[in-house]
Amino acid sequence: MKKRVLHIITRMILGGAQENTLLSCEGLKKHPDFDVTLLTGPAIGPEGELIERARNSGIHTIVLPYLRRELHPWRDIKSFHALLKIIRDINPHIVHTHSSKAGILGRFASYCARVPVTIHTIHGLPYHPYLPWWENQLYILLEKAAARCSDSILCVADAMRKQALAAGVGRSEQYRIVYSGMEIGGYLKAGKERRPWREKLGISPNEIVVTKIARLFELKGHKYVIEAAPDIISKCPEVKFLFVGDGILRPQLEKKVHELGLDDHFIFTGLLPPSDIPFIVAATDILVHASLREGLPRVAVQGLLGGKPVVCFNTDGAPEVVIDNLTGRLIPPKSVRELSEAIIELSQNREKARKMGLKGQKICSQQFSANKMVNDLVKIYNEYCPTKC
Repeated sequence: MKKRVLHIITRMILGGAQENTLLSCEGLKKHPDFDVTLLTGPAIGPEGELIERARNSGIHTIVLPYLRRELHPWRDIKSFHALLKIIRDINPHIVHTHSSKAGILGRFASYCARVPVTIHTIHGLPYHPYLPWWENQLYILLEKAAARCSDSILCVADAMRKQALAAGVGRSEQYRIVYSGMEIGGYLKAGKERRPWREKLGISPNEIVVTKIARLFELKGHKYVIEAAPDIISKCPEVKFLFVGDGILRPQLEKKVHELGLDDHFIFTGLLPPSDIPFIVAATDILVHASLREGLPRVAVQGLLGGKPVVCFNTDGAPEVVIDNLTGRLIPPKSVRELSEAIIELSQNREKARKMGLKGQKICSQQFSANKMVNDLVKIYNEYCPTKC
């Protein structure tokens, strides 16, 4: 008899935590010992969705309409009771939650339903310096309570473990590091599509492409790239910036680019399917990741898998991916000057940039494969649930 595993996540948009969860479910579905179900809230907004792929992969997928990212007491209470009923109906051996809202409600529901094993993955902590103090304190209080309902807490980067323990969330023995996995094959093979994709994007052979792949949303750092652009272009006029993704800040960012007179140096692609991202990386020369908070910067991993150097703000799990002056440049968050200098440095020294990208590709292809992530999960599941729990 297979072990029943229920994965719960707040929403399945095009994002790092969601891709991690999807690849985990797809890998477990192929494993002979597990029967996997995915439960998620609706994918609302301009950021795309992965629900269709999950269903096309044959994963039993449940969409709970009340489960949303925003704090909303009435909807959250309804979500909790719905989760409790679904968990009792499925009767899983293991509940594995992801993200903050689903992680808190899902672990409470799992505890009330007396599920044998409850596991949570921290993709990024809900409390951070950019929230009001009262909201941070509320999240920390809830995370502490949810940790008491957890058998194990997995982190996609060691930085998450350290930050959680520093806030008093959970016990050190509960934590395990499982690096977020990627479908690495596409990135390793996409190089031959570099020229066609550059032509498709209207990029000439002599232009240097600096790419940022992220939702056009708060704390993702697009504004710092735009602020650095005039200095970069004055010294490297062949640089062109590629913003891949969509979101509520797109009109504001496009307006800022226009006000600076840089329309000819920026391309906004809008939302692209995940299958296109390896080709975007192949068309890129330098990948920039200027987010102010990120558990494990998956985009940085994707850039390195494609053999591109990465310029990255030194936040959260970034140093576990980007090795300064070896696979890219780590710079202080919000530092427009150092962001500009790093991009200029790599734009003017193409051989150095090439060597950084190749070194990063070698390291990341070993550490961040989806197969390794799924194998690590299977070992942990079997450790906590050796038979049928």
